[in-house]
Amino acid sequence: MAKLNDRLIRAAKHEDDDKFLSDGSGLYLRVRKSGGKYWLYRYKVGTRTRWFDLGMYPSLSLADARAEATRLTADRKQGIDPVAERERETMEREAAANAQAEALEAQNARITVSGLFKRWAEVDLIRRKDGGAEVRRMFEKDVLPTLGALPVEDVRKGHVTGVTDALLARGVPRMAKVIFSLMRQMFRFAVDRDIIEFEPTSAIRKAKIGGKDTERDRVLSEGEIKALARQLPTSAASASTQCAVWLALSTCCRIGELLGARWEHVDLNTGTWRIPAENSKNSKEHTVFLSAFALTQFEQLKATANAKLAEARKKSPDAQPCPWIYPNRQGDAPVCPKTVTKQLGDRQREGKAPMSRRVKVERASSLTLSGGRWTPHDLRRTGATMMVALGVIPEVAERCLNHTEENRVKRTYQRHSYENEMHEGWRLLGERLELLTRSGADNVVTLRGAA
Repeated sequence: MAKLNDRLIRAAKHEDDDKFLSDGSGLYLRVRKSGGKYWLYRYKVGTRTRWFDLGMYPSLSLADARAEATRLTADRKQGIDPVAERERETMEREAAANAQAEALEAQNARITVSGLFKRWAEVDLIRRKDGGAEVRRMFEKDVLPTLGALPVEDVRKGHVTGVTDALLARGVPRMAKVIFSLMRQMFRFAVDRDIIEFEPTSAIRKAKIGGKDTERDRVLSEGEIKALARQLPTSAASASTQCAVWLALSTCCRIGELLGARWEHVDLNTGTWRIPAENSKNSKEHTVFLSAFALTQFEQLKATANAKLAEARKKSPDAQPCPWIYPNRQGDAPVCPKTVTKQLGDRQREGKAPMSRRVKVERASSLTLSGGRWTPHDLRRTGATMMVALGVIPEVAERCLNHTEENRVKRTYQRHSYENEMHEGWRLLGERLELLTRSGADNVVTLRGAA
């Protein structure tokens, strides 16, 4: 029969030693010297008496303590030892907690795509001419927002095509192919370093990303060059961009080489432009012999630079000349390599909406030519084609383009520099462009092979 009630429990006080008050059925209240009161369940295992802690009063009420004692008595009849059972449960909880902690630690240790990209950038991309800046820009815009938090080993081909499909939906298939190739490079880097065992893009055919590569063969006709000379001045393209068009055409340079050039590389007195190895696509230094036509473009750019310096010195007498031929707005670095390409593309949007806040509606097709869309790289191809039409042998035209000789034997044993022949090739090209771009050029007869 029950012996305790809440009034007796609240009144119970300790004496010299802890006091144990029985409620029957193995339930006891322990009153400690400190004043704390604890519920205990007393039972025997063989001849050994065991005490099982139930909880503190009043957090555990008298009614709940009795119910727990009744449950434990029933367990004892089933041969269950409460102390041993609690120890087992404690061990299971600890094992589960340890397993969860280990799993979490393993999860945290799994490198994510963002982590892989950072490592790849530090090892491989840093060796690129721009330190990987352009690749980093592309990944931060189109790859990492989608895949960045994903562990590398969990990436499947569906994740990769998810990125490229989004680019295809935006109507940029060329960019989709470029980013796919870059992702493939990054994942192969991970395979080489045992970060992953299988490369997720290996089962994807590149031709399926944006279609097959097509070799571009756009060459401007002489009629289009005449039209370009009429259209450029009214296109509202910047004066420096107009110079870039004629320089790309007359020197056969890559637009990135021009936009990254410094004034120290151009000698207006000798008429030469040195493209250092670090600015050249094939990492080979290249010297361009400037025709009178090309030299005029550089002189216009120099006059603009001098005028800007004079204005700057009115505000600050200590202002220094900008080293870049095509500086950014701050003047502390070259302009973005895509600047000229964007300006020209924005003015060839016939039948399409003009780019917002980049070009006015009436000028959205101001540089459209009869042969279709053209790019700065097409100007380079056009210049080389015109050279050959003017009688320059193809091998010399290839040297003017600074192409690497594909034939290893010729590359190794034929060491003739073709300097004089290249000089003549650029001169002939410049003279022809001078004829085509001057006022009244519609009377100039088009060369066979340059149409």
